[in-house]
Amino acid sequence: MDKGGTLIGGYAPDFEIPGVDSSVHHLAQYLKQYQAVGVVFMCNHCPYVKLYLDRLKQLQANFASQNFTLIGINSNDAEQYPEDSFDNMKLFATEHQLNFPYLRDLTQEVAQSFGAQKTPHAFLLNKEGVVCYSGSIDDSPHDPSSVRVSYLRDAIAQVLQGENITATSTEPVGCSVKWKV
Repeated sequence: MDKGGTLIGGYAPDFEIPGVDSSVHHLAQYLKQYQAVGVVFMCNHCPYVKLYLDRLKQLQANFASQNFTLIGINSNDAEQYPEDSFDNMKLFATEHQLNFPYLRDLTQEVAQSFGAQKTPHAFLLNKEGVVCYSGSIDDSPHDPSSVRVSYLRDAIAQVLQGENITATSTEPVGCSVKWKV
């Protein structure tokens, strides 16, 4: 299902949505605070998200000191997929010791405005809120030891160093976003 979305070089849509930490998270506040922000559409039940969780936490750990943060957003319809409910997100965040904010996009407007297609689907924003990268986290979902190209990691490093991003978009790999019917 094509939901449109923000193109590379366009401004990311602002959002103000709740997090598992019981706070409301506003993208504009993150852009004031960080040089780069990674937005990853994810969920609790997707096997691809589970394959990438440790790599996402490692990215956050590696780049946090360089003025970067990841933000995980779950936009899946919890009526069809109860495992993705807000309460289950809180359990998921605790169980997996997420080191980045995990937010709930109940209306699915954030996913639609970004153009999220899969879980996980990564978007990288620079300090101005411009989408610099969209797509896969790397080229080997099933085997971290076989990764040849770390798309998101490379893009983060390039944005933080003020360089042009070599791969601005790749095809996201994962499960489809579970849209409301």
